[in-house]
Amino acid sequence: MQRYSVLLVDDEEDVIQVIMKKIDWESMGFQVSGYAHNGVEALEMAEECVPDVVLTDIKMPYMDGLAMSRKLKEQYPNIKIIIFSGFDEFEYAKEAIDIEVEQYLLKPVNAEELGRVFSRIREMLDHERDEQRNIDKLNQYYLESLPLLQESFYTSLIEGRVQPDEIERYLESYQIHLDAPFYVITVLHISRSQLPDGISPFLMAVSVKKLAEEQLREQYDSKILVYLGEIAVISQLPDAAEITRYTDVLNAFCTHAKRICEAKVTAGIGQICSRLSDLHISYQGAENAVSYRAIYGNTRAINIAEIDPGENVELSAEQDGIQSLLKEIRMGDRETLKRQIWTCRDWFSRPGISIQKYRIFILELAAELFRFGSNNQIPMEKIFGSAEALIDCGFQAESPEEFWDWLLLACGKIQDYIRQERANTTKSFVAKAVDYVQTSYGDKNISIETVCRTLGVSSAYFSTVFKKETGKTFIGYLTDYRMERAVELLLTTDDKTYMIAEKTGYSDPNYFSYAFKKQYGVSPSKYRVEKLKERG
Repeated sequence: MQRYSVLLVDDEEDVIQVIMKKIDWESMGFQVSGYAHNGVEALEMAEECVPDVVLTDIKMPYMDGLAMSRKLKEQYPNIKIIIFSGFDEFEYAKEAIDIEVEQYLLKPVNAEELGRVFSRIREMLDHERDEQRNIDKLNQYYLESLPLLQESFYTSLIEGRVQPDEIERYLESYQIHLDAPFYVITVLHISRSQLPDGISPFLMAVSVKKLAEEQLREQYDSKILVYLGEIAVISQLPDAAEITRYTDVLNAFCTHAKRICEAKVTAGIGQICSRLSDLHISYQGAENAVSYRAIYGNTRAINIAEIDPGENVELSAEQDGIQSLLKEIRMGDRETLKRQIWTCRDWFSRPGISIQKYRIFILELAAELFRFGSNNQIPMEKIFGSAEALIDCGFQAESPEEFWDWLLLACGKIQDYIRQERANTTKSFVAKAVDYVQTSYGDKNISIETVCRTLGVSSAYFSTVFKKETGKTFIGYLTDYRMERAVELLLTTDDKTYMIAEKTGYSDPNYFSYAFKKQYGVSPSKYRVEKLKERG
């Protein structure tokens, strides 16, 4: 049986414990994922593990249940909220209706009544899942998908097969609206390693495509199609700066797809472009971004401009071996790089390969390696000397083994340089974020969003890298640093608690005391007394 998660929110511990014990959650298909004592704490918990249902009181300190519910609905539109309150007031009920809560209950609530409510919620959740999974409906939806002419045109744009001067005629003939200042292609890659029973990879792609149309079509007037076994999304942006927010939207989409469709989706986002004729370049960037899931993980959005700003995906080499070699330099390890070079070597060891083909390969290899190095700010002269030196080595090598061994060594140096630069870039902006916290922790409005605006990165990418480098979420790091400064002020000044709260970025002294006690087990005033007593 599918189990749905429940988050309980009430400032009275006794009430929470009674609800947890009186309800047979397992038999109804639910499990309590946690509980919080106020709205602020509940929002933090929801960020870590998005619950399916939230059961909350209204009157609580720091943030009441209605304000919390409104924020939850904004971030997670499909979340189900049940409010139980001792206040039978029209304004409360009216606001609850505006927020679109599923049920408004008056205290005291008995177990039987609450059980009936959760049974109904369970039916709603099951119905939503069934709508996404129903194989017959997915087949029917696929047959009724976008007209073939439109999809054919989108495919031609992705492949760069439409002449620039013909694009306008196709747009008019096929009644397609693509008239934004900027465009970007996103590739939605679906992991095939874990699929629900009864769902083929093909039908899962249809399910994710439908979800993408529901969430992206209106917001970015996106054109969505299945292309080469993956989902390609052509989105329209009002300005170049929108790409950061767009990345966060796609990151939230990946999380939503995992919950609703049970699909592990990686959203690879290509470079933005201002001309439809350049969409094939954006597509290649999106494909390369997807390949970075081996480093950054799946079920997230990966923006190629954030992780590899210097990349130019418009490669002209005709040999697949060169493109594969560049990919292994950028993404692989020494072993996979070696295998790819040996693959190229074996190809040229076959009978019937002419010296002309070998020379053309060397010329193209030199051109593409130096173009790759230039786009990624790699000092190629220190590695190869010059493109001519690379060509001479290929032409004048005494044996095939001599050239291929030398090429492995040289490409390995490029690979090491890229890894080091990537690590330095990551550490650099994490260091900037840490410095931002240490200089601005007293600002009560500091948040992930303000830091990301300062750094110019998406919150999805920032959150992943920050936790990987520091071992903490950004909010966790900020809270810990504020608490450290609070302890310092408690022990070195005579400031009142409310003054210390203000200096460390807390607008509400009561919430500061709550957070401090949660961190250290005692109130700020008691902590000060105990520590000063220990010092004598």
